[in-house]
Amino acid sequence: MSERLSVLKTYKLYVGGKFPRSESGRVYEVTDAKGKWLANAPLSSRKDARDAVVAARKAFGGWSGATAYNRGQILYRIAEMLEGRRDQYVAEVADAEGLSKSKAAAQVDAAIDRWVWYAGWTDKIAQVVGGGNPVAGPFFNLSSPEPTGVVAVLAPQKSSFLGLVSVLAPVIATGNTAVVIASEKSPLPALSLGEVLATSDLPGGVVNILSGRTAEIATPLAAHQDVNAIDLAGADETLAKELEIAAADNLKRVLRPQPVDNADWSAAPGTDRMTAFLETKTVWHPTGALGASGSSY
Repeated sequence: MSERLSVLKTYKLYVGGKFPRSESGRVYEVTDAKGKWLANAPLSSRKDARDAVVAARKAFGGWSGATAYNRGQILYRIAEMLEGRRDQYVAEVADAEGLSKSKAAAQVDAAIDRWVWYAGWTDKIAQVVGGGNPVAGPFFNLSSPEPTGVVAVLAPQKSSFLGLVSVLAPVIATGNTAVVIASEKSPLPALSLGEVLATSDLPGGVVNILSGRTAEIATPLAAHQDVNAIDLAGADETLAKELEIAAADNLKRVLRPQPVDNADWSAAPGTDRMTAFLETKTVWHPTGALGASGSSY
């Protein structure tokens, strides 16, 4: 029996629920921690970044308008599918980060658990950051959180999967849509995540994943007038300053770089990354004429 040829995987971008090659047709070599070739990844262009923003904006209305409970169901479904492809992610993370299989497995398990954690927050965050406000007058005064809009996310450079999940999940859990720039050196786990998202119930365009040179893709996203916020987790100090300046043009929300690559991912992440991309809407409503009992109802 003759030996069969192995089928090498072709990694593609994930934009608008589809898997296009880079508009430029360019690719770049991805290697493991020892310099061994792993795959060719798409080298995204500025046009790819603009296309991703268009897809994210188109998806925003439906995703932000979905019930929080429904978003939680969809995020949990993604976690289920990640669990089913656990072995694939263990292998990709081990190659990408130079980890042993056991350490890579711990990273993948933590990432899946993190996704489930955020899935559980979708219908609870409003109770934490919203509520009724006491006012001096015959009014109801209610504050409720609303998603900011389209968020550009620079994924952590070193933590190719756990770090990625930790910055992406809170963005979409609260109703935002995302344009993600994968780790420049280790993009393969992120590109594989697109395959899971495409076969889950997540609407196309809610998450868009680009690979390539971080600075080359992030610069047009930071200056883009239809991007409402940017997470600079994967930017170094010099790039972060440049992107902050570009983001000021349309008053984007900016989440400055955090020590994500050295964080204790086993600890609960808190709500900071969810609230970073939420706006607060406050509504006033008259109670009507107050009677002797103190209420007109």
